[in-house]
Amino acid sequence: MWLPDETFKSVIQHTPLISIDLIVRNEQGEVLLGKRVNAPAKGYWFVPGGRVRKNETLDDAFVRLIKEELGIESGMTRADAKFLGVYEHFYDDCVFGDEVSTHYIVLGYEIKINSLKNLSFTQHFEYKLLNEDLLLIDEFVNKYTKKYFINLKD
Repeated sequence: MWLPDETFKSVIQHTPLISIDLIVRNEQGEVLLGKRVNAPAKGYWFVPGGRVRKNETLDDAFVRLIKEELGIESGMTRADAKFLGVYEHFYDDCVFGDEVSTHYIVLGYEIKINSLKNLSFTQHFEYKLLNEDLLLIDEFVNKYTKKYFINLKD
């Protein structure tokens, strides 16, 4: 269940949001990126993911997100993913404009997928696969997406 816009705007203004980001790799090790439809990070390449809902367990959120974002209903669970850590994302804007900033606490997970057929176009309007070296030098890949890969190299 989604909150009414004014309520959600107040939540964004006063609290951090909790989300799960999915670092999705294919068999060649390339990473799936989507070009963001909405602020924050509108127009930038970003990994799939989304917010954890009130009263939703992290396990349930993970399963919902791989279904909604990747079209996967295969029974993959959070236990099948590699936990990369906790990250913070700070933006000067939000989905409602630039008068409210956004703060995310993000749980990063890496998964390997053999086939990507049913990608969602709700949050991203285009997708591409990139290897890590190209991802790190692409000026249109969001800086927070790049941090997942900088940390993996350390």
